[in-house]
Amino acid sequence: MMQKVRTVVFLPFYFFTFLLFSCGSATKEELASLAAKGYYDHLIHGEYEQFYEGLDHRTLPDGTTLSTDSAYRSQMLDNLRQFMAHQAQAHRGVLEVRVSNATTDTVQQLTNVFLVLCFADSTNEEVVVPMVERNGAWRMK
Repeated sequence: MMQKVRTVVFLPFYFFTFLLFSCGSATKEELASLAAKGYYDHLIHGEYEQFYEGLDHRTLPDGTTLSTDSAYRSQMLDNLRQFMAHQAQAHRGVLEVRVSNATTDTVQQLTNVFLVLCFADSTNEEVVVPMVERNGAWRMK
């Protein structure tokens, strides 16, 4: 049952991705927006590992990356669970994520994606998600 729900929820996302790539070249803003929305869709569906994988993991001074530091990873996943639990308590949860805008800062080489979190209590909140492109993949900074 859960697999059918997940397929139905993400089917429009995959269809939009297919259309975006089949209709010609997409802009940086479109690609970054699609990635940011996808990561936040994972978050609101409780798929914390997939959201975490969308982070731009920096290299630490000792040469390790944050993604390989198990204590950091565990703490980040706990923080994501707590954040979503707080949203459930404060707003009865997040129902949907929408892209409202995206702008590219060519000096800093990042694209700011503006997402609207639509809560179950009918309130909305706009968040800015800085996105960077690393090796052909868009990551949250």
